Amino acid sequence: MGSATDYVLGELRMFRTALGLSQDDFGRGIGYSGSHVSSVETGGRPPTKDYMKAIDAQHHTNERFTRMLRELGQLDADPPWLREWIEFEREATTLRWFELAYVPGLLQTERYARATLIGGRFSPPEVEKAVTSRLERQLILEREHPPQFIAVLDEAILRRPVLDQPGLMAEQLDHLAEQARREHIQVHVVPSDAGMYLGLAGQFIIAELPDGTRTAHADNQLTAQIIDAPADIAKLAKTWEIVRNEALPRRQSLELIKEVAKSWT
Repeated sequence: MGSATDYVLGELRMFRTALGLSQDDFGRGIGYSGSHVSSVETGGRPPTKDYMKAIDAQHHTNERFTRMLRELGQLDADPPWLREWIEFEREATTLRWFELAYVPGLLQTERYARATLIGGRFSPPEVEKAVTSRLERQLILEREHPPQFIAVLDEAILRRPVLDQPGLMAEQLDHLAEQARREHIQVHVVPSDAGMYLGLAGQFIIAELPDGTRTAHADNQLTAQIIDAPADIAKLAKTWEIVRNEALPRRQSLELIKEVAKSWT
């Protein structure tokens, strides 16, 4: 970690010890486990916005630690939530990903990834940088001990053209089907005849970490954020169970993906 991050972690440790609190007692006051506090203070996991807000609220610090995190983010070109999330992604033993808009980034082809970014708010160099980053993130699925990756997708994703490029969607869905056959990857599709269901409120990912704790990422039109407050994680876990139950079983989902892929050729 860089010196700016080290400074923030040092401030967190000094603040807790100045209060005379153990990691367990400090964690109890802000709604986190002592092992979570220890992991943050030693750099094992990044401090998140929720974590800093909980400290500020419990100890009436006038948003001292929230501001500190914001200033730390301004020192790096990438959004703080993305840097944080990539770290969680790399550490995760299980990733549960619900998606409404696009094929999940870890399962995208290079052409599809580029197509989702072109025409948006990114300049051409920024697009290429983002595509490279996304493809590098996919390497976690290729390592010797990959995470268990479970994706639930809305059927509309399979049928929505991204750019008018011949073969792009057929290539992407063929790749998706190929990935879905792998032992550590499950892809489930919520069929269009499911009608309205709870997942339509928005995309989210839940990462389960080696110590058994969970962290989530949620995205919408305005913000993307890391969520690790236990109560919020519990709500997302309930939503996950609901959307997972709306989806087709693994084999039927694969058949649907292959069927839609043929319609794009």
